Amino acid sequence: MGVFVLLPLVLPLSAWPVARLAAPRLHPRTATRLLTSVAVVMAGCSTLCLALLMVVGTAQLPGNPLPDGWSDPEVRAAVPHDGVAGRAAIPALGAVAVACGRTLLAHRRVIRRARRALAGLPGTTVVVLPDPEPYAYALPGARGGRIVVTTALLSGLAPAERRALFAHERAHLAARHHRHLLAVHLAARANPFLRPLRSAVLYTAERWADEDAARAVGDRRVVARAIGRAALLSAPAPAPARTLAALAATGPVPRRVAALLAPAPAARDRPSLFTGVGAAVWGAAAGAVASAMSSANSAVTLFLILRAAATPL
Repeated sequence: MGVFVLLPLVLPLSAWPVARLAAPRLHPRTATRLLTSVAVVMAGCSTLCLALLMVVGTAQLPGNPLPDGWSDPEVRAAVPHDGVAGRAAIPALGAVAVACGRTLLAHRRVIRRARRALAGLPGTTVVVLPDPEPYAYALPGARGGRIVVTTALLSGLAPAERRALFAHERAHLAARHHRHLLAVHLAARANPFLRPLRSAVLYTAERWADEDAARAVGDRRVVARAIGRAALLSAPAPAPARTLAALAATGPVPRRVAALLAPAPAARDRPSLFTGVGAAVWGAAAGAVASAMSSANSAVTLFLILRAAATPL
């Protein structure tokens, strides 16, 4: 194991350049999938790293339920500064578990509250609520989910802009963007170094839906006007996860409008290595691979050491 067991904790730093460069220079679909995959891999590896360190740290505590052989010198020697790292990993892993659990509970709470609010209404794909607060959101669920929009928002949009709004929300449901967003939120809870990736995915998922809506409507300017007008009509969202309007949070509107007024992004999935974004993509991929290899090597090494220590002579 050695110092390699600690690498997955800091290797997410290698993904910061791609988090900054992918959003404006890659197709939003490619950027969202890439950043989500990198975040999930690195978060899983860093969590496994904390679990391995916790095993070493817990084995040194008096009264622990682990076999006595697990606290042998060979086990402690497998981790540099085992006394500090092992004991620090215990509260760190507990904090990760609590943070991820709270995120999952908040996600489920908002979804349940939204579905309860729609209970008794016709089971149509589009639900129009008589609400004076202007907002719209895509609610995932069975049979493709539902689109919820208020009369206040619809009354402020022209017919073409309404079509763009519905196309945008349908794109969210079709691409299952809620899964990408939940994955990067959990990854950022598992390792704070992954927060830039979470922020980037929040933007690229919206841009992905914007591009799909522009293709469905056939006019990028109409989609840009719909986004801008909806943003002007909508009041600032209340506290997260407390109201239905919190589901309607959007990415940076001026950047999205500017991107729609520019030519459509190329759909090339593999940027050249000899460009800034290409080097960033391959650097993040290398960091994810190195993190996975380091975690796997540490897990196998610790397993062999513990098995040897637990085997009676």
